[in-house]
Formats: sequence, C-alpha cells, structure tokens
Amino acid sequence: MTFKSSFMAAMRVSVAACALLSVQGVAMAQDAEPSAEERDEVEAADGEFLGTIDIGESTRAIRTDTATAITVIDRSEIEDRQANTIAELLDSVPGVTLINGSTPIGSGINIRGFGANGTYGTDQKVLILIDGATSGSEELYRIGTQLFTDPLLYKRAEVIRGTVGSFEYGSGVVGGVVRLESSDAYDYLGGQTGITLNQNLSGYSNRNGFSTSTTIAAMPSEHFEFLANYSYREGGTQKDGHGDRIENSEFSLPSYLVKGAIHFGADNAHTIEASYSQTETTERDKPYDSFGTSGGAFGNVDRDTTSKTLILGYFYNPIGNDAIDLSLVYTFADQDIDQEYIEGSSPFAPPGGFPVVSADQSYETSKITLKNAARFQTGSIRHHLRAGLEYINKDRLDAESAPGGNDKRMAAFAVDEISLFRGFTITPAARWETSTVKGTLDDGTRVSYTNEALMGGISARYELPFGLAAFGSWARTKSLPILDDLENEIYMMQPEKGETWEAGASFGRIGIFTPDDQFAIKVNYYDTDLTDNTSYSGVLEIYLQGVEIEASYATASGFYADFNGNIVDGKRLLTDGVINDWTNLPANTYQLAIGKRFGKLVDVRWEGVLAEDLNTNGEIAEGYDVHNLRASFSPNVGLFKNFTLRLSVENIFDSYYTPALATRPAPGRNFKGAISLQF
Repeated sequence: MTFKSSFMAAMRVSVAACALLSVQGVAMAQDAEPSAEERDEVEAADGEFLGTIDIGESTRAIRTDTATAITVIDRSEIEDRQANTIAELLDSVPGVTLINGSTPIGSGINIRGFGANGTYGTDQKVLILIDGATSGSEELYRIGTQLFTDPLLYKRAEVIRGTVGSFEYGSGVVGGVVRLESSDAYDYLGGQTGITLNQNLSGYSNRNGFSTSTTIAAMPSEHFEFLANYSYREGGTQKDGHGDRIENSEFSLPSYLVKGAIHFGADNAHTIEASYSQTETTERDKPYDSFGTSGGAFGNVDRDTTSKTLILGYFYNPIGNDAIDLSLVYTFADQDIDQEYIEGSSPFAPPGGFPVVSADQSYETSKITLKNAARFQTGSIRHHLRAGLEYINKDRLDAESAPGGNDKRMAAFAVDEISLFRGFTITPAARWETSTVKGTLDDGTRVSYTNEALMGGISARYELPFGLAAFGSWARTKSLPILDDLENEIYMMQPEKGETWEAGASFGRIGIFTPDDQFAIKVNYYDTDLTDNTSYSGVLEIYLQGVEIEASYATASGFYADFNGNIVDGKRLLTDGVINDWTNLPANTYQLAIGKRFGKLVDVRWEGVLAEDLNTNGEIAEGYDVHNLRASFSPNVGLFKNFTLRLSVENIFDSYYTPALATRPAPGRNFKGAISLQF
C-alpha cells in the first residue's frame, strides 16, 4: 500500500471513529450527575461562565496546545498498562515502534524509523533521559541496552517525537526523546506531612510472570521528604500465538530507588534533591545475540548487566518572581556489562569464543546542567525563555568491537516561546555543542578529534478562539562523532546532519455536543532527511515522511475513546547510488480504545491494534490485528480507599505475529492481574 493510500485510509478511519464517538457522546452525555471530586469550572468560547460541571476525561490527554509532537503517560496509566519494560509502556504512542518490547533483554525503542534495531541497541538518534541523566550505551553489537529499568519507578514518561523539541536536551536527535521522571514522596502524600506505604503486586500467565513494587514515602515536615522503592520483576520463557516457546525471553529484573529532598528559605523556594537508582539483570547460558532466539554463530554467554543512575540537584524558584526558575543538576549514569563465553556453545567459534562475545562493556556518563526558565514581557510580547549551559563527560572501557576512550562536550542552548498576539506563538530554539573525543587505536596510537556544531529550529502555532489550531516547524540537528567510530578518521570529522519539516493541525474543545464532553484531535505530518550518514553501513542518506494522528473523545457519563495512527514511508541512498526502501521502517499502525467508567468504581476498556503488511525491498512483514481487554476496580471506601484491582487480557485471540523490526514472535494470549494498595 502506498503512503498516499495509507494516509487516506487512516483519515477515513479517524473520521469514522470521530463520527461514531460523536453520536455515542450525544447519547451518553445526558443527565450526568456531578460529584464533589470531579467538578470543574469552565467557560464557553466567548468567555461566558458555564458554571461548575463535570468534564469528560479520556485515558490520555492530547497535547493540542503545542506545535511539538509530544505525548505524556502519567502514573495512573503506567500502573494501568502493567508493562514489563519502558519500551512496552510506550508502544501506544504514535511513531513509537518496539524491538521485542515485552522483555527488558534484547528490546529497544524505535521512533520514526530511528533508534534501536535488530543489530544495535541504539543508533544515537533517540535520546533517553532518566531525571535528566543520559541513559544507555552507544552502538553495541547485538546487545540491546537502551533501558534496563522498571516502569514502576516512575511517575511520568514523556515522548517528544522528532527534532524541534530536542535542543534543550541534546544534539543529534532525529527520532525523538524519551524523558522519564522518578516518583516523589510529595506525590504519594499529596503534599501533606506524614508517612505512607504503597504496594503493587502483579502476575501474568505467559509465562508465570510476577512483579512486586514497594514504596515508602515520608514527609516529616514541609521542609523534608524521602522516598525508597524496591521493585522486582521476573518472567519465564514466553509462548507465542502457536504455543511455541519464545527462546531468550526469560528474565529477572531487581531495581531500587532512593530519593530525598530538603526545602528551605522563604516559601521553601530553595530545594536540594538527591536520588540513586539501580537495576540489574542476570543471564546464564543465554545467546550472546540478545535480539535473537538462539546462540547461532556467536554462541551463548553468562552475562550480568548493571545500570546505575545518580542525581544531585539544586533548584531555586521564588514565588512572585517569574524571571527565576533556576536549576543546577549533576547526573551520573553508569552501565556495566560483564559477559563470559560458554565453551562449546557455538560450532563456528574458536576455543574461547569470538573476542567480541567475551568482551566486557562499561559506560560512564557525567553531566552538569545549569538552566533557568524565565517569563517576561517586552512591550506587548510575552516570552517564556529556557536557557542553559551543559557539560558532558563520557568514559568508555576499551573492549573488542567497542573502542574505549573519553568524549567531553560543552553545550549552550536557548528555547524562547514567544506569544506575539492572541493565539499566535513562535518558538525559536538553538543549541551549540563542541566535542573532544580521545582514545587509543588498535595499533596503540593515541588520537584526538574536536568537532563543534550550531543547530536549531523554529516552530509556529496559531489558534483560533474556538480551539482550532495550525502549526508548523523546521529543525536541523547534527550528530557529533562518537567513540564507536574512533578507528575511522573520516567519520570522526564528519557529523551527521538531520533536517525535519513538520506541519499539522489540532482541535480541542470542551462542550462539543453537550456542556461537559471533551474532544481533541492532532494530526502531524513530518519530512526528515539524514545526510552524511556514519551510523549505517553502505548508506549515504535516508529520507522519511510520515503522518501521526491522535484523537480522543470523552463524556462526563464515563464513556471515552482514544485513537492514534502512524503512517510512514522511507527510502535510503546507498553508497553505490541505488535508492531503495529504508530497512528500519516500521509498519503503518492504527490503535483504537473504547471504554466506560462507572464513577470512580469501575473502568472497562477494549483496545485494538491494526498493523498493515510491510514490504521492505521484497521482504514482507505480515500485518496483524491484536485485541486487549482491561478493567480496573477501585472501591474508594474505608480500608479500600486507596485500593485498586486491575485485570487484563492481552492478545485475546492468541494471534501469532511478529511485528515489523522485531526479531522474535510476539507473546500469545496473556492474562494479567495487579493490585495496588496505599496505607
């Protein structure tokens, strides 16, 4: 199916879905009785006060207020999805494609055709941040290492797709940014002093999966808060839709988080915060190729992976002074991979195995970020300016097929959201970055390379008074050379260049058919070119274009629906001049969820995912449709005031399929159950 026909089909589906939701909304939004907890005050488009009424809520808010393609998953959805991995948590975001996302080992995140693939855990085009710390490794061969961490450590996951929203966080971002924010004691206690215990327990049938997450949060006074969490997650060898074992899918994942903060000064304007988190995985006699299902030519290894993150920060945000919202944050991310070849596990390997198989890997990334956010006016023009300086130091252990060395970077960035007049906002952004990469070549020669780059972009958005907005953006970024390319002098002097154009429209409004329903839709088109490529063998340039659609409708009576679609097409220019399909292209996918809330007691939802066939240079990845059911029960009375029971069935019809870009079949039918209780 061509890009044009896929786009038209998606638009017909979304229009039909919206029409269905509209009719359903008119039928269901009558006689909604407001509750004290769910009331809100709203105004009509002309400013007339409508009174205090209920407003329908969908599962996830659509960011129609910005030109940036951004999706946020909050704590409630994190718990509701019962995901084993961060990748699996994000699979409902348009533009995000998973590489074996149901297990932490051999999985990764691909955004708009960039990021993880079946050969490397990352291509440096997707940035992963944990509380501001840059996480993950560089191009480790056959090892997926983007995110070894437990989803229940976090209160918020944010996905920024594309380049234009990335300059505040890093360079070389072509696919997008994933930002994770760990939980705070303040959130568990609702800002009140005291101590609380939160317990999550879950299990699933495919195959004997189990997880527990225990959190203690304390605020002895308004000046001090502390949180400690221990999470443990494990799963056996999963089965696919045919009932066959999915080899190399067994895992265990212990994690913990310790976090504290001190608030002081007038109105507690000063905050000193510290956190430390650690996650470990242990593999015994497992394939070296963590993406595969068998040892193959490489054989098997015993492998231990440890990921550590340390955050120390000072924050100053005085009340009544919009010009100061200052932060000085030090982050340290460390990932160690210790592995040893299992003798005789490969008939092709020499005694002791291939050198790369027994190579230990170590990455340490330190970063200091000084940033201020200021709101001010110049005449009638309003500004929201975020500007900062950043120092990054990356040390990497020398290993076979992974040259060690040091990468030091300095950066300065500024993003100014400018409101010129009512409804019209323009946001220029810029980042300057310089890098010095030093290391030792295989022949013992010490080398050093210095590069610098100025990159940036601009977005514009205009909103009419009734909620309809149009937006567009242009962004250009550069990916400075990395330690992996230390042996290639040409690559070390050739930053990759990414350029993206985007355009789209959004509509969001309360009171479409009744005073208390809510509808939102956002459609975003993008066109991306990557030139001077050094990340993919035999490829000079990559050209991508795609459309992302998000829509939601909800009524105060509890009915809601969410729809999103991702349509993408891409080509590559090879070094021999041939142009053919981009091999990391994801399939076109469409997702629809329809649910009903019965007050705060019960929430029931059906989810459907449809993926089209994908033909990449003659290789066919078959399409599929998968259906899930989810339900939650929250009594909200007495001892059960903070109790929630969640039940779900994923892949209801036990379908057999292998998603495009994945290297293993997807799990078959899976019954899941979880309870959460806060004391």
